[in-house]
Amino acid sequence: MTVHIHGETNEAFAALGRIVLGDQPLAAILEQVVHIATRVMPTPTDASITLIAGDEPSTVAFTSDMALALDERQYEAERGPCVDAATSGHLIRIADMRVEERWPRFTKAAVERGVLSSLSVPLPVQRHVTGALNFYSTRVDAFSDEAVDLAETFGAHAAVATANAHLYETTAALAGQMKDAMATRAVIEQAKGIIMREQGVDADEAFDVLVRLSQQSHLKLRDIAQRLVDHVVSGKPGSAT
Repeated sequence: MTVHIHGETNEAFAALGRIVLGDQPLAAILEQVVHIATRVMPTPTDASITLIAGDEPSTVAFTSDMALALDERQYEAERGPCVDAATSGHLIRIADMRVEERWPRFTKAAVERGVLSSLSVPLPVQRHVTGALNFYSTRVDAFSDEAVDLAETFGAHAAVATANAHLYETTAALAGQMKDAMATRAVIEQAKGIIMREQGVDADEAFDVLVRLSQQSHLKLRDIAQRLVDHVVSGKPGSAT
């Protein structure tokens, strides 16, 4: 089936393409994605994004409390269209919650909130992270074949944006951890040099001195090393305690 993209839908795809990685944290980017997603649908919907890392699903973005509540209802039961779409990689459409039999606890909760149909599009994010883009509607059979095709097309683009944002954030976090580790190593080496010079010991003995000071003061090794370096820089005696 050919997907026809016009007007507001076309602008929604364009808006997705304008998201700039690094300008905002992952959560803020996904909030943009989920709100843009509702503009793709030809009928009013609420939407959410489920991500599953390991075995733990969570809603990382949503357009209404209702969408969040229905997602969480599925997490409690460990079953539901958004969970199953994310884990199986298959799109799941519910035309009428009142007659759907696969997830009775979820559909009961949906009907109680006035939601009568839903659509969950799988989002392959990374090797160890999967997800789903979920749409909820108060109308029966709200998602036509064309709406499904639009959702799948948008989902493919959103998966790329989500994966890139997730990778950018995790890479940035790893870089930050490496930077902290290098800084920690540097200050410990400085502190060892101070102890070696002042006490006439070798590098291993100087490290043992730092460890003892850390244990006695109940401070982390890096903190005790930094305190020793700061004392020397300030011209005070080389005691870190």
